[in-house]
Amino acid sequence: MSTATESVDLVGHESTRNLARAALFAALVGAFAYVSFPVPLSPAPVTLQVLGVFLAGVLLGPVWGPAALGIYLAAGALGAPVFSGGAGGLGHLVGATAGYLWSYPVAAGVVGLAVHRGTTLRDLETVGVPTLVGGLIAGTVVIYAVGVTGLALVLGLDPVEAVVQGALVFLPAEAAKIAAAVGVVRSDSLAAA
Repeated sequence: MSTATESVDLVGHESTRNLARAALFAALVGAFAYVSFPVPLSPAPVTLQVLGVFLAGVLLGPVWGPAALGIYLAAGALGAPVFSGGAGGLGHLVGATAGYLWSYPVAAGVVGLAVHRGTTLRDLETVGVPTLVGGLIAGTVVIYAVGVTGLALVLGLDPVEAVVQGALVFLPAEAAKIAAAVGVVRSDSLAAA
């Protein structure tokens, strides 16, 4: 019996590269969770995680952006300190801020679909700022719709209380994150990469 061996690519280079990029963005979102500020009117803090969600959707697209956030959630569920303030563990995926966390993969997908107008990545230089901002706003709507719903269910808040405590108090911070995401995407450093 002959046992000839030949070089076989089990996984293509593009898939390997995309998986590595997704893991990198998962780590970035985890690092952004350490930038956390309490909000007096809300049980949820302001973090930079949403900026990472935005960038994953824009830069990785509607397939690998959600994959990155799935990796992030899995790492956090397994106890990696990647949630707000360096917390980890499965309990965070069922607590007061669980809705926000679960919304991240969906929001990254929505941002990616809106910006790239489908599943194929477009050259970001061809994407206008209104399209970019519209995609980021759509992602924000997803995050707050799911986050506020989760907050209301877990804490027993009425709809008005949930919207005030879970969304309205964060709008100025979200506007800043949208501006930051646009700045990153339009920066010369990113264009050179």
